[in-house]
Amino acid sequence: MNKKLNVAAAFLALAVSLCGLPRPALAGTVQVKLKLPQRARLNLQGRRSIAVAPFVVVSKEGENKVHGRNVDVQKEFARYLLKVLRRETELKVIETGPVDFPVYDLAKLSKQAEFWRSLGDRTSADLVLCGGIDFDIQDRSGYRTEEYTSPFNGQPYYRQVLVEQTGFQYDILMQVYDGKTGALLYQDNFKDFQNFEGQKADPLAGMFENLLSLEDRIVNVFTQKEVEASRILFTN
Repeated sequence: MNKKLNVAAAFLALAVSLCGLPRPALAGTVQVKLKLPQRARLNLQGRRSIAVAPFVVVSKEGENKVHGRNVDVQKEFARYLLKVLRRETELKVIETGPVDFPVYDLAKLSKQAEFWRSLGDRTSADLVLCGGIDFDIQDRSGYRTEEYTSPFNGQPYYRQVLVEQTGFQYDILMQVYDGKTGALLYQDNFKDFQNFEGQKADPLAGMFENLLSLEDRIVNVFTQKEVEASRILFTN
């Protein structure tokens, strides 16, 4: 009996001593933003020049201007793209001028290797850039429920309020061809949507807000870019 009592006393003493020990600190976390290099999506080894062909406007049945607005989508996009490529890349950028495409269906056009090879030969370019653009203006106006307080009795009520908004959506299909073989080397789709207050928002401003949002992704096709990423770090 004494032996059992001694063992129980020993366990009790151990438990008391453990309760007095400091507890380990709980690990915390902190979120940090880092800038990480992202290499170019296209292999440019040995390629120093690019010819930029007109992009096909795919949603206006051959018309370049936005309906009811004096904006030439094809012209404005070409001006933007040439400026960005010359500013952000080391490629020699060549303008092809007007191009008579054999077909205007982009899926079929991507298989016209002989056409792209001849265009590359005519411009002496290592790469040929082309694709399609779809710029869409949407009336996003609608009624929204909001709460207000009556000035007569001070009671809260709900009412429907008309909110005028305009949406701008840009959809870009980008294709890069080998200027020597005419083979399709790279293809990607870039989309962006911007919402503006007001029913008659400036379409040109909306267009360039779209392009500004997509710029890093477009440039990253041809050159290394720094991208911002969030990381979780554990702290004591």
